[in-house]
Amino acid sequence: MTRTTTDPRTRRPSGSGIVPVLAFAGIVVAVMQTLLVPVIKDLPELLGTSPSNATWVLTSTLLAGAVATPIMGRLGDLFGKRRMLILSLAVMVVGALISAVTSDLLPMIVGRTLQGFAMGAIPLGIGLMRDMLPREKLGSAMALMSSSIGVGGGLALPAAALVAQHTNWHALFYGAAGLGVLSIVLTLLVVPESPMRAEGSFDLPGALGLSLGLVLFLLPITKGSDWGWTSGTTLGLFAGAVVALLLWGVYELRTAAPLVDLRTTARPAVLFTNLASIMVGVSFYVVSLVLPQLLQLPKATGYGLGQSMVVAGLLVAPLGLTMMFTAPVYARLSAKYGPKTTLILGMLIIGIGYGAGLGLMSAAWQSLVIAVILGAGIGLAYSSLPALIVGAVPASETGAANGLNTLMRSIGTSVSSAVIGMVLANTANNVNGVAVPTMHGFRVSFLIATGAVAVGLLMALFLPKPNRAPQLRASSEEEANLARAEEALRGFRGRVLDADGAPVARAKVTLIDRRGRQAGATLSADDGSYALTVPAQGAYVLAARATGHAPRASAATHAGDDRPVDLDLALPGEPVSAR
Repeated sequence: MTRTTTDPRTRRPSGSGIVPVLAFAGIVVAVMQTLLVPVIKDLPELLGTSPSNATWVLTSTLLAGAVATPIMGRLGDLFGKRRMLILSLAVMVVGALISAVTSDLLPMIVGRTLQGFAMGAIPLGIGLMRDMLPREKLGSAMALMSSSIGVGGGLALPAAALVAQHTNWHALFYGAAGLGVLSIVLTLLVVPESPMRAEGSFDLPGALGLSLGLVLFLLPITKGSDWGWTSGTTLGLFAGAVVALLLWGVYELRTAAPLVDLRTTARPAVLFTNLASIMVGVSFYVVSLVLPQLLQLPKATGYGLGQSMVVAGLLVAPLGLTMMFTAPVYARLSAKYGPKTTLILGMLIIGIGYGAGLGLMSAAWQSLVIAVILGAGIGLAYSSLPALIVGAVPASETGAANGLNTLMRSIGTSVSSAVIGMVLANTANNVNGVAVPTMHGFRVSFLIATGAVAVGLLMALFLPKPNRAPQLRASSEEEANLARAEEALRGFRGRVLDADGAPVARAKVTLIDRRGRQAGATLSADDGSYALTVPAQGAYVLAARATGHAPRASAATHAGDDRPVDLDLALPGEPVSAR
């Protein structure tokens, strides 16, 4: 069974630079994703290939990101989240440099595939924050990290457009590589390694099975409009995805250390959060697809707003900026009402934004208003998702669980891209052999986004109500365990103390049954208190460890009734020597 351990050689951070450095890593990932948006329509000419082949430059990044996100999260849980974060960024830098020196299709696809691995940085950054930061800072920090995709995308769009308009387009990749190197250096200098580890081995068959299932599922979604949605290739790949994912799920349920703990994923708090995440991903990408096209269409169409590529990027940029500014607002709202409430509020604001957008498409300033409203709603929704996930899974599964949640958002954006692309293509007017999107297509796209928000809102309403309202509701494992223990009153409780009797915060306390199996685990609160429920009566061992102290194990017996057993755990004061 998987256990969480603490590396005694890892020190707790003392500076406040962890949050901005990790958020910067998330922004770098967003820049990588947004990089080619200004030159999408020119890719066939730039690469000397057909439009259908050129789309592989975008599809390869999407598929690589989908595969890498849950896998890098699990590797981070096992071997260190900081280490895997640096690896993700390093692979992205290599991919950017490959793309920077080529104008041929196949090397470009290889480079963009490697860049897709950077998507793993988001769940790894959230996991590092959960492991390293005090509870009072965790809410706003995770909100900023979760929103960094939108922030980076909003800021990168006008910058990339400016570069593409005035310099060689390869400069985009050199810039991305430079940002990646800077992020790696800052991470090495500022961010310490997380002390949390999940013991066990990496589930290679599970990783291969999930990768196969995702590729078989996402490939027809992204290429279905080219192949035909009813073609044998598209339907065959969808059928293969169903079979592969079903077999993968059966295997994951039977293996001792799965890549994704499907039993945890099936908990209502996790399941409905992931389903809502798909809908948030759909709603986020619709505005990113529609507004730039509407703004850049010539006024001669009768509805286009006739803006340049750079001005269109600047008018859409507030979408990301507003997401960034909602992070501290989210922290205050979540501390008072909980992340479920902020998710519902975010969904409602998104719905208002798209509803208003149906009637606000006749002037450039109206696009700015839509971007601000949607940015506020998407920012609140995105900020709520990691807190809901973190509060529902053990610390040892934070990376993998957030990786899966990030994957759900990616699936949402993929579905959105395919559906909206199909809608705009089917409603376009043919002008001199060029397909020109229509206002009808734009409005249908906004209606689809509104429907997705309604489904996401329904999923959010199904989320279970938290047991209580701590400072960051259900955002840390120790508070969730304490709340459960207070309700059940059947288990062990007490405090973790040092040799002088002072409380030890965030000490790992593990409950081991008489067969040597882990029966529970938690982290001590700021006052050193802990509480663990027991599955049955009998003899147990409680093991505690913390950075700077030798571990301590104490034997105890529980009668199985509803009375708690009080047991303080005193850790020896001498530091653990580094091996």
